[in-house]
Amino acid sequence: MKKLQLLGDITPAQFLRDYWHKKPLLIRQAIPGFKPLLKFDKLAELARLNHVESRLVTQRGGQWDMQHGPLAELPDRGEAGWTMLVQGANLYDERADELLRQFRFVPDARLDDLMISYASDGGGVGPHFDSYDVFLLQAQGKRRWRIGAQQDLSLVEGLPLKILANFEPEEEFVLEPGDMLYLPPHYAHDGVAEGECMTYSIGFRSPSFQELGEAFLQFMADSIDLPGRYADPGLQPAKNPAEIPREMLASVTEELNKVRWDEEDVTIFLGEYMSEPKHNVFFTGPAKPLVVGRFMEAAAKRGVKLSSKSLMLYRGKHVFINGESFAVGRADKAVLDALANERRLSGAQFEGATDDVLEALYTWYQDGWLELG
Repeated sequence: MKKLQLLGDITPAQFLRDYWHKKPLLIRQAIPGFKPLLKFDKLAELARLNHVESRLVTQRGGQWDMQHGPLAELPDRGEAGWTMLVQGANLYDERADELLRQFRFVPDARLDDLMISYASDGGGVGPHFDSYDVFLLQAQGKRRWRIGAQQDLSLVEGLPLKILANFEPEEEFVLEPGDMLYLPPHYAHDGVAEGECMTYSIGFRSPSFQELGEAFLQFMADSIDLPGRYADPGLQPAKNPAEIPREMLASVTEELNKVRWDEEDVTIFLGEYMSEPKHNVFFTGPAKPLVVGRFMEAAAKRGVKLSSKSLMLYRGKHVFINGESFAVGRADKAVLDALANERRLSGAQFEGATDDVLEALYTWYQDGWLELG
C-alpha cells in the first residue's frame, strides 16, 4: 500500500494502526495549494434550501445562539464571530464528492459526509467534542485550533450548542489552506477563525448500538413467523383474577424464545441500514430518460457511474444500494462488486454484464441512482 501525501506521507495501514481512534495527527500541506471548491455565495445558496442541513452559530457578548436552516438571511461578512455550517456538500457538488472519496481507505459503510464551515473573523462553535473521527481540512484563510485529550466531557447547561464546561487545551496549531488535522472520537477541540476562513470536515458514521438494536428489531419484525394463538385448555379457576397466570407467562416465553437470527440476517439488516439515504436526500431521474435500447448503446460506449448521492455496499452474495438489498449469483457479483468499489463501470465492463444486471442498471438510471459516464 503506497504512502499518501494526504496522510503526511504514511500509508493508510500506518495511519489506521497508529492514529485512528488513538491520537491526533497534524498534516501540513495534506493537499498542497488547496482552494475552496465552493465559493461563499454558492455555500449561502445551499444553506437557503429546505433539503440541505445547515446551521448558523453566532456569539455576541458572550452569548451563544444557533439557528437551524434553511438560512434565509446571514449576518454581514464583515461582522465578527459567526459561523455557517453546511452538511453534506458532497451531495451537491461533484468536486466535493471527489474530495470525500479520497478518504475511502476507510470503508464506505463508515464514511459519512463533507461538511463545510464558513466563519467570519473570530467565528467558531466553541470548545466541543465529536462522537466520531474527523479530518479538518483548511480550505481558505486561517483557523487556530486548540485541542486536548481531557476525560471531563461535561457540558455547559442551558446552551443551544454542546460546549465543554471545563476545556483544557494541551496543544495549539494554526492551519492554513491545504493543512489538515485528524482527531479521534471524544477529543476536545476548539477552532477559531483568524480572519475569514473555510474549513472542510470529513466525518464518519458511528451509530450507537442502541440505535442499531432498535432498528434491527424493527427489521426482524418483518421476518418473524410464530404460528398459532395463545390457548389454555387446562385453565384452573383464578384465585387472584388480576394476577397474570404463571402458565401464560411460561407459554409466551417459550414462543418468544423461538425468535432467532443469524449472521446472514444481521448482514442484510446492516447493508440496508448503512446504505439507506438520509432523510433529506432525494433522487431525481433524467428529465428525458433514454429508452432502454438507447441507454444500452450509450452505456456500452461511455460506461456508467453511481450518483454522488448513491451508496452501494456488498457482503458475500448480498448487494445493497440505497437501502435495498438483493442476492446475486457469481456472474453478476463480479460486475456489481466492481461498480460498488469503483463507483463506475467502463463500457467494456458494462457489456460484460448479464441481462439481470443490465435490467437493474437501467432501472437505477431511471431512478437517478446511476448516470451515464
